[in-house]
Amino acid sequence: MGIGTLGEKTLHAVLKYGYEPQEENHETKIGGYVADIVGENGIIEIQTQGFDRLRKKLSAFLEVCDVTVVYPVAAVKWLSWIDSETGAISPRRKSPRRGKLQDSCTEFYKIRNFLGHPRLHLKIVLLELEEYRYQNGWGNGGKRGSARCDRIPISFLGEISLDRLEDYRILLPRGLPTPFTTADFRKAAAIPPKATQCTVNLLYRLGIIQRVGKQGRCFLYEITAKKEVTP
Repeated sequence: MGIGTLGEKTLHAVLKYGYEPQEENHETKIGGYVADIVGENGIIEIQTQGFDRLRKKLSAFLEVCDVTVVYPVAAVKWLSWIDSETGAISPRRKSPRRGKLQDSCTEFYKIRNFLGHPRLHLKIVLLELEEYRYQNGWGNGGKRGSARCDRIPISFLGEISLDRLEDYRILLPRGLPTPFTTADFRKAAAIPPKATQCTVNLLYRLGIIQRVGKQGRCFLYEITAKKEVTP
């Protein structure tokens, strides 16, 4: 349909048809809310952002069946810029930053009260995608603070499933000292400050890490022992 005609919905639509090609299973009303997909394995919600708006849905959906929330992460991203006056699109270039699993925690933290529910399953989908942005910001030729036009997946790179609390250990980066601070975590994971804070807070809340003291004004953390899984 052309770049930008679906806006942010392009990525959502591609994932929805990827997880369920049959349209009759799309957009089904459950408990006063519309689910993206309803099938024999329960409800699937494609959520590209705005997890705060998902909380009311989850409260209703989890009462009746399993819910899988799919969240995409741009492991590889190609950027193209759209001239706001002429509509001309620049040649794409590869973004120097690779998306990380921990990037998802800025959204997951918004539904932290639901994590650990036996019916809730999260899937992080790693993608290579093209991102188109309007060159309508400020500084650096209008690129700073610019508005995103569209994101189009071009390759599926993998999927991480978070079905039980112990699965969240995959968010721990390699090379963490013992004990470690939030700054140590950020350095080991190579992620922005907001993603770092949300990931550390989430892992602490889920019992994957524990506080063992303070270093100045900073908390010190250690990784907790793995729990035995009952057959």
